[in-house]
Amino acid sequence: MIRHEVTMSTPASSTTAGAQTNMGKLVIVAVVAVAIGAFFFFDLGRFLSLAALKENRDNLLAFTQDHYAAAAGLFILSYIAVTGLSLPGAVIMTLAGGFLFGGVVGTLFVNIGATTGATLAFLAARYVLRDAVEQKFGKWLGPLQEGFAKNAFSYLMTLRLIPLFPFFVVNLVSGLTRVSVGTYVAATALGIIPGSFVYAYAGRQLGTINSLKEIASPNVIAAFVLLGLLALVPIVYKAVSGKRA
Repeated sequence: MIRHEVTMSTPASSTTAGAQTNMGKLVIVAVVAVAIGAFFFFDLGRFLSLAALKENRDNLLAFTQDHYAAAAGLFILSYIAVTGLSLPGAVIMTLAGGFLFGGVVGTLFVNIGATTGATLAFLAARYVLRDAVEQKFGKWLGPLQEGFAKNAFSYLMTLRLIPLFPFFVVNLVSGLTRVSVGTYVAATALGIIPGSFVYAYAGRQLGTINSLKEIASPNVIAAFVLLGLLALVPIVYKAVSGKRA
C-alpha cells in the first residue's frame, strides 16, 4: 500500500510543480510588462535624455554632494532597473554617473548596476524562454549551444566590447544558451569596463557635449572593435591548434 501511494502521488506532484513553474513565469512576464508599460505610459524616458541631464545637472550635483550615499544607491538601483528591463537610457545614465561621481568611481557604480541588471535579464530570459525555445528549435540549436559553451567567455567578451551589438539583445540571447551564470557575470563585468569608462569620463565634460555622436567617434568605435577581436584570439588559437593536431 505504501509503495502504491507513493507511485500514485508522483504524477500529481509533477503536475503541481509544473503548474507552479508556469505561474512563476507568468508572474515574471506580468511584472516586466507592467514596469515597461509604466515607463512608456508616464513618459519617464524624457528624464533619460542628454537635454534633461544638462538641464538638471546643478540640482543633481547639489543632491549628490549633500547626500552622497543616497545618491549612489539611487543611481545604482536606477541603472539596475534600466538594464534589467531593457529600457533605453543606459548611455545617459553612464554620462550622469561620470558627471556626479567622477570617471573612476562613476565607472565602478555603472559596472555594478549594469552587471546586476544584465544578470537579472539573463536569468529571466533563461527561466521564462529557454526551455520552450530548446523544445522547438533544439535540433538546430544543439551545435550552436555546444560551441558557445566551450568558448563562452571569449564570445561574451567580444559581444560586450564591440558596441555594434545592443546590450539588451546580448543579455536576452545569452539567457537562451547554456553558458554558466558565473562565466556570464565575469565576462559582462570585464567587457563593459572600457565603454563605461569612456562615457563616464566624458560625463565630466557634460557642458561641452551637444550630441552622443561626439563621444562615439569612429576612432573610439574602432578601438572597441579591436579589443573585441583580441578577445577572440584564444578561440582562433584553439581552432588552429586542433587542425594541426
